[in-house]
Amino acid sequence: MSVTSEASTTWKGTLFEGSGEVALESSNQGPFAVDWKARSEGSTSVTTPEELIAAAHSSCFSMALSNALTQNGTPPESIETTASVTFIPGTGITGSHLNVNAVVPGLSAEDFARLADEAKSGCPVSAALKGIEITLEASLA
Repeated sequence: MSVTSEASTTWKGTLFEGSGEVALESSNQGPFAVDWKARSEGSTSVTTPEELIAAAHSSCFSMALSNALTQNGTPPESIETTASVTFIPGTGITGSHLNVNAVVPGLSAEDFARLADEAKSGCPVSAALKGIEITLEASLA
């Protein structure tokens, strides 16, 4: 069985002066404002495509890591992942940095690092982002 997720954007105006709204259609979330200024300069109130990619990457990686830890016989108590996706105007998306901190009883730091690296490689969003550098910082709480 396949699952298709949908989002839609309505844009008005030019790239530099215009703006839009993104709606997450599958989950009925949003709308979220988007514009070039936020994308090229940053914003604390307007989202960007890169922030949406970061949300997808951090959640996918957390799921992949949870599965890997469980299959290892060391299910996690908690996993906190931040993905930081970098965009350079004129160049594009250049990387995604995953920073994960987890509580996993009975697991060594070395085994955690290995499993986190495997989850980074096995995460479907990481596979979709294979054209950019993906880095990882992993630590046990």
